[in-house]
Amino acid sequence: MRVSEIYNLDIYSDNGQYLGEVRDAIVDLEKGEVSRILMEEWKNSAEDEVRRMIQQKSILFKNIKNIGDVVLVSSTGGPQKTAVSTSSSELSDLSSR
Repeated sequence: MRVSEIYNLDIYSDNGQYLGEVRDAIVDLEKGEVSRILMEEWKNSAEDEVRRMIQQKSILFKNIKNIGDVVLVSSTGGPQKTAVSTSSSELSDLSSR
């Protein structure tokens, strides 16, 4: 599946809660895989805005259970629960892109 095929899909938890819509993705180029999906379009912003997007408006790709007509994520994998501690170096690397 191509990343472009998941854009604009609705995101639901496995307990039926609507979480948002896929607007963008963060790809780990070294691993060649998607690391997060974003519920906002990526903006090259200040570090605090990047931190907010990652913590509140993203879901770790490993928490996705299924992709079909919608994206289904683990109910423990909602936006706030899927964000892992993000180091300052990771944030500065992301904000410089």
